[in-house]
Amino acid sequence: MEKNEQIAGPAVMADVNDPVERDDNSETKKKRRRLKDIRLENSDKHKRMNSWLMMLFPIFICCMAEINQAKYVLPFLEFCGERPTVLLFDIVISALAFILLMAIFRKGWLSMAVQSFIYMALSTTELFKFGTNGNHLILSDMKLFRSVKSLTSFAYIKITPRLIIYYLIVVAFVLLAYWFNPRVKSKPITRIMAIGACVLPCAALIIIPSFYQPVYDFFKVDTTNATNSFLLNEKFTKNRFLAFLIETASESYANRLVVPEDYSEELIEEIMDIPVDTADDFHGGKKPNVIVIMSESYADFRVFDQLDIDEDCYKLFDKARNEGKSGTAITPTYASWTVRSEFELLFGLPVRGLNTPNMPQRELAEREQPALAQYYKSWGYDTVYIHPFQSGFYSRSRIYGYFGFEKMIFHDDYDGTTDFNVPVKHFGTYVDDSTVFDQIIYELKNTDSPVYLHTTTMQNHQPYNQGEDPTDEFGNYLTWIQHSNEGLDTFLGELKKLDEPTLVFFVGDHFPSLRGETSVYNKLGLSGENCTPLYQQKCFFWSNYDADFSAVPESEFSFFYVPYIILNIIDAPKDAFIEKMNDFMVSVPVYSSEYDSNIPRNEELDIITIDRVIENEFSPSPIPEEQLTTDKKENN
Repeated sequence: MEKNEQIAGPAVMADVNDPVERDDNSETKKKRRRLKDIRLENSDKHKRMNSWLMMLFPIFICCMAEINQAKYVLPFLEFCGERPTVLLFDIVISALAFILLMAIFRKGWLSMAVQSFIYMALSTTELFKFGTNGNHLILSDMKLFRSVKSLTSFAYIKITPRLIIYYLIVVAFVLLAYWFNPRVKSKPITRIMAIGACVLPCAALIIIPSFYQPVYDFFKVDTTNATNSFLLNEKFTKNRFLAFLIETASESYANRLVVPEDYSEELIEEIMDIPVDTADDFHGGKKPNVIVIMSESYADFRVFDQLDIDEDCYKLFDKARNEGKSGTAITPTYASWTVRSEFELLFGLPVRGLNTPNMPQRELAEREQPALAQYYKSWGYDTVYIHPFQSGFYSRSRIYGYFGFEKMIFHDDYDGTTDFNVPVKHFGTYVDDSTVFDQIIYELKNTDSPVYLHTTTMQNHQPYNQGEDPTDEFGNYLTWIQHSNEGLDTFLGELKKLDEPTLVFFVGDHFPSLRGETSVYNKLGLSGENCTPLYQQKCFFWSNYDADFSAVPESEFSFFYVPYIILNIIDAPKDAFIEKMNDFMVSVPVYSSEYDSNIPRNEELDIITIDRVIENEFSPSPIPEEQLTTDKKENN
């Protein structure tokens, strides 16, 4: 029996491995060879057809990308009739890109497939981005690609039959090219010359004004300086997708941060040569807790009289403002880029000093940074940062470690990890603001030292498709705002019972992102000329003790002055830098090109900002000298 099994074994193995499988492989290889032979034959047999395919492809993919982001063919046809020279510019750029890819790959179908993937991916991203928050795609947005998992939770992504059809049309063109197999036969030196002939003008189109300005003028590409999101969107309407991407890339490069030639230690010392009040009072010697609450997408839409908003929505917000001191802070952003507002509150410096980047934290030198938390830490405060979202989004857990926060608390719904010590509740998509307020109370009750705490909440972040009516985006948003106000009122009530002096500052980071085509902003008829209310954020300072709010300005002030208003309220020590910023608060109360492009540049504010967060930090620092010296040596 064993002998028979041993004999049968190899026979079975032979049956499995030999004839059928080899025949299948042989047939597959024959089919592949036959297809390859046919395609090679098509390359020579259909030269005219292949020439047409390669000539038409740049026009085809340019049109498909524009149609895809516009969703419908009619808007594209209107664009062709109204802005034919801009369309011609798009086609020229598409042709250069195709020639470049052909010089690299030599195979027509492969070059088409690569360019089609890039164009359709970018146009689809533009489609979803504008549909999500009413802002158009610019190339610098690609910096957030590594946070794509987080971004998908924000975006309204809807795969429609129309979108599928557009993709199928593009795939069909590439398959047609695959069958007829257009290709180029050229020497390496010819291909290198072709690559250079394509790369050089494209690079010059981004970085050399003397080249790109005449080109843009010739093709009538709109180059209006867009200082806010609405003006940027108006530029998109004129340039559409491809020309907009290219022109805004030129604009971004032109606005890149450059350290002034006269920057030096002597210049900073000259700017900082002002009298300093060295009194160390702290409200009669007792250091109050300082709580800075930046509420995600919180905004008071009552500023628009056209909207009929239920007064119950904001009545608890008004109650807090009346109990404390209200003000109007000018935010450096609208609808997105929370980290702009966060930077100004954490550092007390204007993002305009860094040329208003979308993500200012990524511009910083990788060293200890003189954020306000460093000051509070030097005064014996416990410093805490709370954000009920992923620690890696905007690289907060890594970058904010340089800001002086001794404790950072995050919550990640994706993997279930949390640093919260209190039960985590959700309202809508994200963590309920009340959970954050509960955690703040926990921090205050579980430390013997005074606390400086900054929180950036998440509850009111888009999407706003959850509620009684998923299509009533604005109505759902107001429901969440009312819920925030209820949690805020409970929180302030808890602080009233706390036997520790506590100062609270509350503000929304920006007006919310609302869908581009159907948003309340469109209904209000807002444009680049009348959108200033969207940068005015109602805020308040509140305390559970008899705080002196006389330092709060009666007129508008930029976000980055808030830290100094707080320091004045609590009678904190001052150095030359703080005194200088107090002076600026009087002479330049608002410094934001987003809010008002007519406000001139202030060279001193700009160079102080660069000095503190990018260069050598010659201005007075809250960081211990030995640590600061070490950091300077490492970064020089």
